Amino acid sequence: MNDGIEEPKRRDHFSAEALDDGWLSWDLKDASRFNSFIEPLTVRVEPPTSDGRPCARVRMIPERKHSNLGDNVHGAVTLALVDIALFAAAHQFGALNAGHSVTLDLSTQFVGAGRLGEPLDAVVELVRETGRLIFLRGLVVQGDSDSHIVLSFSGTIRKASKDRG
Repeated sequence: MNDGIEEPKRRDHFSAEALDDGWLSWDLKDASRFNSFIEPLTVRVEPPTSDGRPCARVRMIPERKHSNLGDNVHGAVTLALVDIALFAAAHQFGALNAGHSVTLDLSTQFVGAGRLGEPLDAVVELVRETGRLIFLRGLVVQGDSDSHIVLSFSGTIRKASKDRG
């Protein structure tokens, strides 16, 4: 598997098992961490964009515990999905090793309500990578052919220093 995660770190921190149709599980082994609230997560490399940019899809299935009082997906859950998806996608692109990288900025625009009980996908595109930064953008979508747009986003990851690993 060539998703950019060094094998010892994968074994220590992540469950990244091959699933059907090119999907991988993307769950932390430590269930006491924040990510467990929206797990299980899956990730899949998608075909590149029309201009050749790498693309990946990170999926969760929202449940009642993820809902707001309007019986839609709570905005904070959608934001958490996007933040985690930045890192999961960057790993799939080979742009990031499992280290102590951080989100520098995350800009979002809610454009629709997320629906409970159906896949909620963050489709992430690699815009640019430099020595220290990874620039990403994408959409959170649901429905056939991604017909229901929930949110658009852009974000920047600062890679971990080599001595922090």
